[in-house]
Formats: sequence, C-alpha cells, structure tokens
Amino acid sequence: MVVGVGNEYRGDDGIGPVVASRIENLHMPGVLVAISDGEPTSLLDIWTGFDLAVVIDAVRCVSPVPGRVRLTDIDLLRRAGTASSHSLGITDALPSGRVLGRLPARLVVVAVDVACLEPGVGLSEPVASAVPRAAEAVVGELRRSERTSRPRT
Repeated sequence: MVVGVGNEYRGDDGIGPVVASRIENLHMPGVLVAISDGEPTSLLDIWTGFDLAVVIDAVRCVSPVPGRVRLTDIDLLRRAGTASSHSLGITDALPSGRVLGRLPARLVVVAVDVACLEPGVGLSEPVASAVPRAAEAVVGELRRSERTSRPRT
C-alpha cells in the first residue's frame, strides 16, 4: 500500500498526493495507491491488513532543507524534530492503530521537507524538484519489500 498524505490546496503539503499519483501511473502489480488528508481514522482504514505501507508526507523540521527526501520510520521522525504539516497525521494514528490492531506489519515514511504551506495550488520549486527522488524512494522500498517477502526456491 502506498499512501500520499497531504492537501494539494496548501502549497508543498501536496507533495504526498503528487508522488502517490506518480506511483499509481507506474501500474506496479500488487501495489495499491491511496490519497489521504492525514486524518487518523482514514489512515487506519487505508493501511489495515497490509504487510507494508509506504506513506509519503510533507514535514516541517527544526532545521528545514526544503526538498530534502528522507526514508524513515515514525520513531526517527519524532526524534529528529520533525512534524507532519497537518494538525493531525500519521503519528496521531499510531496509538489507536496499535490498540485496535489496525497497523500495517511495517510502516515506512518518505518524508519531504517543505518550504511553503500557504493556501494555494502548486509545489514550491525545491519541493517540486524532489518529486522524482521521493518516487524513487517509494519504488525502492516496494522492490526491497518484494525481494524480502518472496519465498526462496
């Protein structure tokens, strides 16, 4: 499962949906793609039952580098001083998901540092230039998961 989190009407917050759409256009067998505004119960509905969920999200950092792409997990994002660009998001879905047994077996986040979260459509230049790198990170994680989950012959 690939989940693009964000709001295309808030500038760089649209990076998740843009990257998710790019992945969807690749028509990778066995890969489902969804778009979410980051609302926790929506995320639980989307990723429940999957072995792997790769989530693309815009993040605000203490020391931002707009357009920087990081492949990480939630715990590392918390320690690194980053936060989702939404009031609620992935980190808010985790406690409920754990209690309800509605988390994927593995959750990977492709985090992209933002430059602008003002109302408006379109990504800033540094974040738009990060789209190919973020998509490559998602595809790489999907392929890595595919290799490790195949039975040995």
